[in-house]
Amino acid sequence: MTRDEAGIWVTDPEAYRRKLADLLGERDPLDVLSETPNRLARTVNTTPADVMRRRPFPGKWTPNEIIGHLSDSEWVYGFRVRQILCEEEAAILAMDQDRWVAVQNHNDREPSELLEMFSGLRLFNLGIWRRIEPSDLRRSGRHDQRGPESLDVMLRMCAGHDLSHLDQLDRYLRAISES
Repeated sequence: MTRDEAGIWVTDPEAYRRKLADLLGERDPLDVLSETPNRLARTVNTTPADVMRRRPFPGKWTPNEIIGHLSDSEWVYGFRVRQILCEEEAAILAMDQDRWVAVQNHNDREPSELLEMFSGLRLFNLGIWRRIEPSDLRRSGRHDQRGPESLDVMLRMCAGHDLSHLDQLDRYLRAISES
């Protein structure tokens, strides 16, 4: 079982992939990945830190924690891409996203620090994604929960993941402003 961004347990890994693919639609994943740091910067630069640290719903992440999670995910995706490019039949380990967010105390950090961390990692990873040859997109690893995933699928999932969390961030900030 895997857990999607809304915190819903998904017993069908393909449903998770479809969800992210549907969010991406026909958009170029590299365009989405390139735009995300600027979209996050607009939010961080126009939202007070105390608002970013507010929990809009019991048991859900704060806006700050969403950005922390995006930073964690960027680190993880970057590692996975390099594994698949450099190893045969790379093992892709799952992460407990809620635990990563909680243990690292993302909500206690400055939003600008989380943004800087995410933006640096994204810039670094975009360099890899842009240099990948089309034939390399067929290379795959084996996710320990979702099974085989090619770099092509991973690229699209990463972009869909961004879109999912950008939407979540907007919804949570609206809920905070209405409370």
